[in-house]
Amino acid sequence: MQLSKTEEDLMNYLWKLEKAFMKDLLNAYPDPKPATTTVATLLKRMTDKGFIAYNLFGKSREYYPLIKKKDYFSKHVNGLIKNFFNDSASQFASFFTKETNLTKEELEDLRKLIDSEIKNK
Repeated sequence: MQLSKTEEDLMNYLWKLEKAFMKDLLNAYPDPKPATTTVATLLKRMTDKGFIAYNLFGKSREYYPLIKKKDYFSKHVNGLIKNFFNDSASQFASFFTKETNLTKEELEDLRKLIDSEIKNK
């Protein structure tokens, strides 16, 4: 399962806070803040999808992520490569380096990362 864009935004705040009550999550948003009911709906959907859980403290719920940010985005990127680049990391890398307006320095940094990974294999 995947998160919608608005769920991903909320999840990013939860990953940053690690644990949070509704008021903490609302405070994390910039102005204009979403309605409490909107955030409550998103939290319910994310709980139903298995991305977050909560602990009850009286009537208050303290939410926490069940999946690490790195794991979520790794799966997301791998799905992107599979679905849009014929499961070819080379096609993805070609598109990424040509279409994202990377500077020469950023490309050189990428080359260093790739060279380092090659040495470690």
